[in-house]
Amino acid sequence: MAHLFWDYRHLIFNFGDAPQLFIADLPAQQFIDAVSAHLLCPGRFVLAALDFISHLGPLVMTQKRIHMKTIGILGGLGPESTSDYYKEIISTFNTRYPELAYPEIIIYSANLNEFMRFVKISAWNRLTEWLLERINKIHNAGAEFAVIASNTPHIVFDELKALSPIPLLSIVEQTCKKAQKMGLENIGLMGTKLTMESDFYKKPFIQKGMSVVVPTENEQELIHHRLFSEIELGIFKDSTRNELLKIAERMIGQDRIDSLILGCTELPLILTHDEFGIPFLNTSAIHCESIIEYCINE
Repeated sequence: MAHLFWDYRHLIFNFGDAPQLFIADLPAQQFIDAVSAHLLCPGRFVLAALDFISHLGPLVMTQKRIHMKTIGILGGLGPESTSDYYKEIISTFNTRYPELAYPEIIIYSANLNEFMRFVKISAWNRLTEWLLERINKIHNAGAEFAVIASNTPHIVFDELKALSPIPLLSIVEQTCKKAQKMGLENIGLMGTKLTMESDFYKKPFIQKGMSVVVPTENEQELIHHRLFSEIELGIFKDSTRNELLKIAERMIGQDRIDSLILGCTELPLILTHDEFGIPFLNTSAIHCESIIEYCINE
């Protein structure tokens, strides 16, 4: 007996032990396998209607297999933005690519305190080794490429990329590409103190003819303190949001910035939209966009 399974937008015609797939808008292979194994959730409509197939006409076609690369995320630096990455990737697939099932994602949540110990003593070689150990674990778990869900570790990205067994996508490089595409010229940068005072973020922008402006020393201290005493811990205060916006407003007036990089992946969780008529570059969202593109492109 043949059965036609209806799962919202998805039609699958299963005949005996050899499933035949129809309609252009079909789910990915993982979903197909689940259907064949009778793993459809209760409550789906099941239609035993052989003659229905005759009404499909020219729309009937076999599903093209699409290989989605397994994504690796080195997270925990911090935890709030790691969960934001996961939700952003899943949400984008759900809205933009409804014909695909969700990609396979491997997340390694690293110890933030261990990471910060290396940062505080500027032990960059040891930090590179520490990050590489975790990238190797992600690779061994099956990831085909990986990202670090944090801006600050990118201070050793070039060294890490050279040693990594799998491709790595840089949040700094992707943000730079986005800024260049938008035609930005004089860009403000907020982030951890290390991100703001180091040149690893500024260098690719300068090479592309853009200027990067950072807050004053006192403002950097305030931003860094709020990040690690509140925002990294999932504490979002209106008073802190107002402090950050006041800094951005000053930079617009005095430094003439035409945009602002949210150069810590937790900042978009408190500065959720553009302000003062300039774009706030959400580095997490930009990074996730590149992850999705790399995942589905051959």
